[in-house]
Amino acid sequence: MTDRTDRPLPDSPASDLSAPDPHDSRRQVLYWRLLARLFDPEEQATLESASLAVVEDIGLPPALLDPQASVDSIVQRHPELASEFDSLMVPESDSEAGLETSGGGRDRAAEVRRAALVSKVLLNVFTSGTGTVTAGQLARWQSDAGWLERALGCRPGELRGGRAGRGTAGHGTTGAGTAPTGTGGRGTTPDLSRLIPAIGPELGAIEAELVKRMHLREVLADPRLAARLTPSMSLIEQLLRDKDNLSGVALANAKNLIRRFVDEVAEVLRTQVEKATVGAIDRSVPPKRVFRNLDLDRTIWKNLTNWSPEEERLYVDRLYYRHTTRKTTPQRLIVVVDQSGSMVDSMVNCTILASIFAGLPKVDVHLIAYDTQALDLTPWVHDPFETLLRTKLGGGTDGTVAMALAQPKISEPRDTVVVWISDFYEWRTEPLFESMAAIHRSGTKFIPVGSVTSSGRGSVNPWFRERFKDLGTPVLSGHIHKLVHELKTFLT
Repeated sequence: MTDRTDRPLPDSPASDLSAPDPHDSRRQVLYWRLLARLFDPEEQATLESASLAVVEDIGLPPALLDPQASVDSIVQRHPELASEFDSLMVPESDSEAGLETSGGGRDRAAEVRRAALVSKVLLNVFTSGTGTVTAGQLARWQSDAGWLERALGCRPGELRGGRAGRGTAGHGTTGAGTAPTGTGGRGTTPDLSRLIPAIGPELGAIEAELVKRMHLREVLADPRLAARLTPSMSLIEQLLRDKDNLSGVALANAKNLIRRFVDEVAEVLRTQVEKATVGAIDRSVPPKRVFRNLDLDRTIWKNLTNWSPEEERLYVDRLYYRHTTRKTTPQRLIVVVDQSGSMVDSMVNCTILASIFAGLPKVDVHLIAYDTQALDLTPWVHDPFETLLRTKLGGGTDGTVAMALAQPKISEPRDTVVVWISDFYEWRTEPLFESMAAIHRSGTKFIPVGSVTSSGRGSVNPWFRERFKDLGTPVLSGHIHKLVHELKTFLT
């Protein structure tokens, strides 16, 4: 007689241990399709049909598999998906992400749904095609890139060039909390180092390539097509490089795009300046003796000797007040910016930042741009738009010509700060560094900064980096937040 006690019953859990989970198979189909489309633009019929069956089975629209359908168009037809795209790729615990079932196991059905949405966003952004790009195609890519940034927990445009994205006028809305540029993402920015550290620069590089493939002059000459362009750092760089070759309607449209971008970035930077730490309390100025400045804790502590145990009463001989006046001595800010071709991001950000600080009381701001020649842009420092129109990107780098303009502006070293923004790949390294060291030794606050971008990415000449460190003025990382903090602390 055969012993059948070790053989599991057909309906027992042990009989399903080796059976593949159907949700795992579905997720694998979607990711295999993603990889196939990323590396080969041609469709794989088997994967496409299998993916279509999966998408329809889980209740998602088949348009997710259409490479011509933007995320905006999908969200317009299915507004309920907007919230699912938000922070879609932000690392969270399983319980926070809703990927645990009531029994404590993984919600594999939710994982399949996420795989379909992630595949859509990644394919729309990273398969940009070849050939000439139209204004509409660029606008669609920028919108899809905004949805990818939302999926990473950021605001649209934040990873590509440092401005909080906003809805584009004239394009309508896409339901509650959404817009053609993918606005409405969560306000807090996650630690992207846990995701893909180079995601911001990569998005910027793709966008720059698309702009180069577009017949920009023809687009700018047509007001209808120009109105479809969304200002971005890559587009502004091309406009600044080509502005001398534009005229008439094309030039007017180019100036309009530059001003729109300047206004957007200025709004973000102005908020950062307002939130930055202000100057130290000036204790040489007597405090105002008004009730709102009364230091109640100190008043009680200083009068404790007047406590009457019999009467259980504290007699106050003197009131103490808080000092509220902050040091606001006149300061001079000299900003020197390398305007060579690799520094366009810095040129735009620092021009706008200089104009904001120029609006602060008792701050005298000077702006110098240079490549192999130096240009004093101080007369236009209050208007970043006019300043940018006077720049000329490209060429080599010779900081000694800028130093010749900057040094005569230092009349009171102790009340002056010089911010030098460059990658420091100079033609004449030794003379330039000696001049910078002399400024530092004179008592002037000298701040060397790598290229100032919103992503914080920047390359600095190691030779200069080591010598600035030995001098006691290490190069600031290229993130604009840190520069704002340094300048606000010194100037107010």
